[in-house]
Amino acid sequence: MPRKLLKRWIPSPDQLQQKQSNSVWGKLWQDPNLFHLNRHSVSVAFFFGLFIAFIPAPGQMALGAFCAWFFRCNLPITLALIWVSNPLTMAPIFFFTYKLGTWILDTPVRTVESGFNWQWITTEISLIWQPLLVGSLLTGLFCGCLGYTTIKVFWRWYVIRNWHRRQRARSQQK
Repeated sequence: MPRKLLKRWIPSPDQLQQKQSNSVWGKLWQDPNLFHLNRHSVSVAFFFGLFIAFIPAPGQMALGAFCAWFFRCNLPITLALIWVSNPLTMAPIFFFTYKLGTWILDTPVRTVESGFNWQWITTEISLIWQPLLVGSLLTGLFCGCLGYTTIKVFWRWYVIRNWHRRQRARSQQK
């Protein structure tokens, strides 16, 4: 895996501890499992990062940090992947997951008649939460499993390719 490339972008625990604003986290940064760049750590980080990105709840970053800490996967990758659902992509993502949920639950799609605003959300949330949650969970599980599997396969392919290259180079030297 392009470990050197990832190490350029991901801060080390020492760099995080040196910042004054991160001193609150204390021993969390000292856990080396949160910064490992191996096949297991990165693939599990992809699963949780993509899964949580599709959950329509506040505090996605805190939930991602907790999952990375609890399952000992790469924290920076988990948190970066949660930003798949950023303010620009959140509306289309959750609209898609809502439509998927209504299709699975066979419920009618609620339309916005007077404009999409906070009042509409508060009055309609009791009617749309089930399809939104079902669609979000299924989409999150699908994308998380796809990311997990893709990283596992890609990492294995990359290692085998490099192994064959080294083997060819050794045989050419002889």
